[in-house]
Amino acid sequence: MKKIFSGLILFILISLLTVGCGKTQPISKYDFCLDTICSVAIYDSDDEALLEESFKIIRNYEKMLSATVSGSDIYNINNSEGEKVEVADETAYLISKSVHISAITDGAFDITIYPVSLLWDFKSGKSAFPEEADLKEALSHVGYENIVIEGNSVTLKDPDAKLELGAIAKGYIADKVCEMLKSRGVTSALINLGGNVAAIGTLPDGRDFKVGVKKPFDAENNVIKVLGIKDAAVATSGIDERYFEYNGEIYHHILDTKTGYPVNNGVSQVSVVSELAEDADVLSTVLFILGEDEGKKTLELDEFRGSEAFFIDR
Repeated sequence: MKKIFSGLILFILISLLTVGCGKTQPISKYDFCLDTICSVAIYDSDDEALLEESFKIIRNYEKMLSATVSGSDIYNINNSEGEKVEVADETAYLISKSVHISAITDGAFDITIYPVSLLWDFKSGKSAFPEEADLKEALSHVGYENIVIEGNSVTLKDPDAKLELGAIAKGYIADKVCEMLKSRGVTSALINLGGNVAAIGTLPDGRDFKVGVKKPFDAENNVIKVLGIKDAAVATSGIDERYFEYNGEIYHHILDTKTGYPVNNGVSQVSVVSELAEDADVLSTVLFILGEDEGKKTLELDEFRGSEAFFIDR
């Protein structure tokens, strides 16, 4: 929680610096959703109802896409014991896109990693490792090939497989909030869902929004780079988001689908700028897993052209 708030403070500071002298502060709202601190700031409207509608969208999608919310589409799939489950259009779309990204990364990115993730505790800060037998068993259920999608029906061929959309859902939800605000005439706003930042337009004076990339493990929240965005999104994945330390080694929450242990490829953090928050969100994880060399090749694929990445090595 301390890290979540320090990241939020950094975001606020950078946002306030971009407002400029004499500009009235935006209307804004902060709340705890999606297991993180979320915020919406609108610069060209005083309609507080837009903030409430934004958070209604966030919570509705959380009820649909969270693996831990009882009755959600993902929860129902994970507890279906291999039976077919009918899901919303949005859920089917995100699972389909995730499977596609798994295919083009040869399984390096895989939303069926969830049984392995459940064995690790990166939130308490305590040094704790899964039992090797448990890890081996969980890894046997990892494989995007087990996901069968037929229209709005999803089936897991392996009854013990489980899905988790944490690497793509927040970006997708941020895009949906942007869509609603634009439809209501908003032309200047900033949405931050736990570090997934999406900008509508620019600041009222025409300048780009500025988003600070914090130096990993920096207690003073020093910014290593400031990214300017206009009608674009930024997402960051790094080893200092959720982790514990043991014998001088960092064990973080982004897991290798082959070993079940944290990815260890020399990368400390990846920030991605994309037109869509959905792409920025998933790419930040994908590129972190692949590393700089393979990550650059992925960015050259037609579907990701226009996205840019900022790597920080250890």
